[in-house]
Amino acid sequence: MAYYPRLRDMREDHDLTQQKLAEYLGMPQPQYFRYEQGLRDIPTDILIQLAKLYNTTTDYLLGLTDDPVIPWRPRGASRTPPPTNMR
Repeated sequence: MAYYPRLRDMREDHDLTQQKLAEYLGMPQPQYFRYEQGLRDIPTDILIQLAKLYNTTTDYLLGLTDDPVIPWRPRGASRTPPPTNMR
C-alpha cells in the first residue's frame, strides 16, 4: 500500500488543513501537498514529526501495519491531543 493516502486520511481525521499542517512542519503548503499526492517521498524527520503529532507509529503512517496503536501504549489509553495552535 502506498503511504500517501494515509497521510491525507490522518490529517482529515484530525480536522487539519494542509496549510495548518505545513505551518506546523515548517514548510510551504505545496511541499506538503506533494507528500500527500505521492509526488515526493516523505523525509524521515517529517515522518517522525507526523507520528508524534498523530500519536501513532511511523509503520502505521507508511502502511506497514493497519494498527495505529503504539505497541507499548495500552489500548484505550488516552491520546495526546494536537497542539492547540494547530486549529
